[in-house]
Amino acid sequence: MAHAIRAARPGGPEVLERIDFAPPDPGPGEIRIRQTAIGVNFIDVYFRRGLYPWPDPARGIIPGGEGAGIVEAVGAGVAGLSPGQRVAWTLPHGGYASHRLIPAAQAVVLPDDIGDETAAAVMLKGLTVHYLIHDSYPVRAGDSVLVHAAAGGVGLLACQWLAHRGVRVIATAGGAEKCALARAHGAAEAIDYRAGDFLPRVLELTGGKGVAAVYDGVGADTILGSVAALATFGTLVSFGQSSGQPDALRIAHLARASLRLQRPSLFNYTARPGWLAAAAADLFAAVGSGAIAVRVGEVRPLAEVARVHEALEGRRTTGATVLRP
Repeated sequence: MAHAIRAARPGGPEVLERIDFAPPDPGPGEIRIRQTAIGVNFIDVYFRRGLYPWPDPARGIIPGGEGAGIVEAVGAGVAGLSPGQRVAWTLPHGGYASHRLIPAAQAVVLPDDIGDETAAAVMLKGLTVHYLIHDSYPVRAGDSVLVHAAAGGVGLLACQWLAHRGVRVIATAGGAEKCALARAHGAAEAIDYRAGDFLPRVLELTGGKGVAAVYDGVGADTILGSVAALATFGTLVSFGQSSGQPDALRIAHLARASLRLQRPSLFNYTARPGWLAAAAADLFAAVGSGAIAVRVGEVRPLAEVARVHEALEGRRTTGATVLRP
């Protein structure tokens, strides 16, 4: 039997429960994966809470947006993949399971030098960073940018990749230890948001001009400071809401300095023909070269995912958390 962790109804971590099922056969264009490692992300919390729509509310939802494993079976019409291959994937949900089906087009074959836990820690987060710095605001060497939650899974990858591109990263994080971690991963400056307002320090560090872009995955707690931290013609990229929806932001706030706003989603990018393969190749090359070091903060059994969600929501994690089925 296969097993998974499902939320039967929206709510807190207590709604997560184990279910058992027979491993399904793949349909046309699908593959079945026996999973070896599963990444944890805030999008999993959003789905568990019901903040994002469920495909079938009557059946509940299996969270989990990234993972890696072994191909066990392929459906009709699948080319280029065969049983025994190591693959990774990122999709909105369905990942908290020992076995799962995915469209073959959404599977990426793993290079030999990328381990399963690394892949599970980096697919969603690393590809998020890819579109943030290549598409949402294409950075240039010499830019100064602000990265919030810089000690988290996305933040640590962003700091490193940006620094590798010659960008000056100003980071925010909660506490001296997390600020030190951000600096160790490429941030030129790190601001402890628990010690006070980050905005005056950002303006001081940029000579009053502000930054070219802000990458804000925090939301309600940071959004107005983020828009105020931007230089003229700067870009605000709001890509998450770990502290709540950024509803205080109004279009009129952008008029101060002819600012740009984007609210992107990874899965719009992965749906574009050719994007996933090209972006994943860039990501794996950066990891393989050492330009990006993937920090796996903790590896826990899938059965303990409720505790993992509590720690994630309490901002008690650093780097990526990986689950083992």
